[in-house]
Amino acid sequence: MEHFDVVVVGGGLSGIGAAYHLQDKCPDRTFVILEGRDSIGGTWDLFRYPGIRSDSDMHTLGFEFKPWRADKSIADGPAILNYLNETCDEYGIRKYIRLGHRVVGASWNTTRAAWELDVVRSGGEHEKISCNYLYMCAGYYSYEGGYVPDFAGIETFHGTIVHPQKWPEDLDYEGKKVVVIGSGATAITVVPAMATTASHVTMLQRTPTYVVARPDTDKFANFMRKVLPPRAAYAVTRKKNTVMQQFIYGKTRTAPHVVKKKILDAVREELGPDYDVEKHFTPPYNPWDQRLCLVTNGDLFKGIREGRIEVVTDTIKEFNENGIVLDSGKHLAADIIVMATGLQLLVAPGNLKFTIDGKDLDFSKTWTYKGFAYSGVPNMGSTFGYINASWTLRADLTSTYVCRLLNEMRKTGTKICTPVLRDSDAAMPERPWIDQFSSGYMQRVMHLMPRQGNQEPWINPQNYKRDREMFRYGKVDDGVMQFTNP
Repeated sequence: MEHFDVVVVGGGLSGIGAAYHLQDKCPDRTFVILEGRDSIGGTWDLFRYPGIRSDSDMHTLGFEFKPWRADKSIADGPAILNYLNETCDEYGIRKYIRLGHRVVGASWNTTRAAWELDVVRSGGEHEKISCNYLYMCAGYYSYEGGYVPDFAGIETFHGTIVHPQKWPEDLDYEGKKVVVIGSGATAITVVPAMATTASHVTMLQRTPTYVVARPDTDKFANFMRKVLPPRAAYAVTRKKNTVMQQFIYGKTRTAPHVVKKKILDAVREELGPDYDVEKHFTPPYNPWDQRLCLVTNGDLFKGIREGRIEVVTDTIKEFNENGIVLDSGKHLAADIIVMATGLQLLVAPGNLKFTIDGKDLDFSKTWTYKGFAYSGVPNMGSTFGYINASWTLRADLTSTYVCRLLNEMRKTGTKICTPVLRDSDAAMPERPWIDQFSSGYMQRVMHLMPRQGNQEPWINPQNYKRDREMFRYGKVDDGVMQFTNP
C-alpha cells in the first residue's frame, strides 16, 4: 500500500493552497492531492452556468501568496480557473495532483498511526492509500447534485428543467421564456446573464435577499498596482478589503437597522420610487443573517428597469405543462425553468464514510476544535471558509495551522495529535456549528454537524481577526490537542 505523510483530499482552491503551504512550511513531508474529478478547480471547474463569477473580490478570494493581477476584482469562472492553473504551474503543484482519484472511505488505525483510504479511480478500480495526516479540502457541498424541493406536478412540465450545478453545454435559451427559482447568489448571477438573449426572465423567490450593487473593478487596487510592486499592491488591497469586510459584518451585528436602511435606499435609487422594494427586496431578517448578494455593475437592476427581468415574490402551488402556478393564482409561463434552489451541504467532510479503530464516526457527536478539527478524531483537519467573508482567507489560515501541527509532531517525536475534551469542558453549552445564520442550506443539516461550545478552542469563530490570532500565533500544544504515539 502506498503511504504518504499527508493526503490532501480535493484539488480546488483549498487543496491547491494546502499544497503550497505544505511545500513551503513542511518541505520534508511527502504528500499527495487526490481529486475525484478529472480536472482541477473544484467549484470553478464544476459550475458552467451563464455569468458564473465570484461573489467575493479576488484580492481576498485569491491566495495570500499569489497576487491577483487582473483589472476585474469580481472575476468570472474561467478567469478564476486560469488563476488556479497558473498557481499550480508557478509553484510546481501539479506533480502532486492525482486526478480521477475519488476518496470514498477513511479508516483510522491507532496501532499504525495511519489513515487507510479507499480510493476509486475514474475507471472504477479501487486502490488503498495510507497517510499519517488526512487533510480534507473537498469543500462543503455535494458534487453529485444540488438541492431540489419536492414541487407538486414537476413531472408534468413539458419544457426544460436545469440545475446550475449540472448546466447542459448545449442549452439554447435565446428568445425563450425563462423562470429562475431562487434569490441567492446563483440566481442573482444567472438571471441578468440569461436576460441578455432570452425573451424574458422571471426570478421567482419565496423570500427576498439583500442585494448590493458594486462595480466589477476595484479602482483602489488598480491604482495601487500602478504605484507599488505587484506583491505590495496586492497585500495592501487584500488588507483593506479584509478590514472592510469585517467592519461591514460587524455593523450588521451592532446596528443592523442602519445597514438595512443603506442597502434598501440604494435599491430604491436604482429602481425608482414606484418599484415595490418592500415586497421584492426587503427580507424578513437582518443583513448577514444570510449572505448578502452582489449585483455586479447593477446588471440585475438594469434588466428590471428595461423590462427584460421581472421579480416575483410568491410561493409555488404546482407545476403544469406550461410553467408554474403560484399560490396567489398567478401563472408563470416558461420554456425553461432553472432550479437555483441551493446546494446539498455535506455532513461528513468530502462525503466520506469515516471509521476510527473499526467504529463508525458520527460527526454530530463531536465538538469542533477551532473550526477545523473534531474532538476525539486523530490526525485530521478540514477546511471550511467564511460565511461572512472570502473562503480563502480562512483556508489559508487553516493550512498554516495544519503545518504548525505537523511540525509540532516532528519536534516532539510524536505521530498522533488528537483534540480531547478537558474536565472543565464537560459543562459547555451546545451551540450550532454555524451560529446566527439562517440560510436554508445550512439549517437543513445543522443538527448533523459537529457542536460548538462557548469557549476556546471549542469554537468556530467565523471572524478573521480572531482566527488569524488563533491559527498563526496561538499555542499549538494548548493542553487540548494531545500529542501521543501508538
